Parts: sequence; C-alpha cells; structure tokens
Amino acid sequence: MKFRPLHDRVVVKRIDSEEKTKGGIIIPDTAKEKPQEGEIVAAGPGARDESGKLVPLDVKAGDRVLFGKWSGTEVKIDGEDLLIMKESDIMGVIA
Repeated sequence: MKFRPLHDRVVVKRIDSEEKTKGGIIIPDTAKEKPQEGEIVAAGPGARDESGKLVPLDVKAGDRVLFGKWSGTEVKIDGEDLLIMKESDIMGVIA
C-alpha cells in the first residue's frame, strides 16, 4: 500500500466478526453489523501541540483496536476497503 496518513490519522482495516452466534445460529450477511474492531495498517507521525512540538501517536501499525460504530471515513485503496480516522476516534487497543 502506498498511502501515508498525515498528522494524527490512522488507516484501519476492519476485522470481520463471527458468522455464528454462541448458540450456533448463522447470521446472514444482510443482518450483520459492520465490525467495530480492526487492525491498524498505517499511522501518521502524530499531532503538534500549541508550542509546535510533535506528540507521537499511542498506536502503531499492527495494533488491534476498537473504534466507534460511525467512526472514520471509508475509502478503497488498492482494491481494499479501509477506514481513515483520527487517533481520538479509537476507544482502545486490544492486548
């Protein structure tokens, strides 16, 4: 991928959720919600504070993260569906 996000933005690839419930019921594609979990593909260098000093991001490429249902902007890069969002839209990193 030849895309580098700027400032405090990250590129996230959604991770598909399970196709079955715990009880064994198969969920059809039309009833599925978009997953709120993803993997960071690329991250910007960070934001600048009031004094102009660069504040690095807390996340890096390869981290699995949770984000809000309506977070980010959907884009297609190299035929792959991705999300571009600010670091502040990320709720947390999955260990």
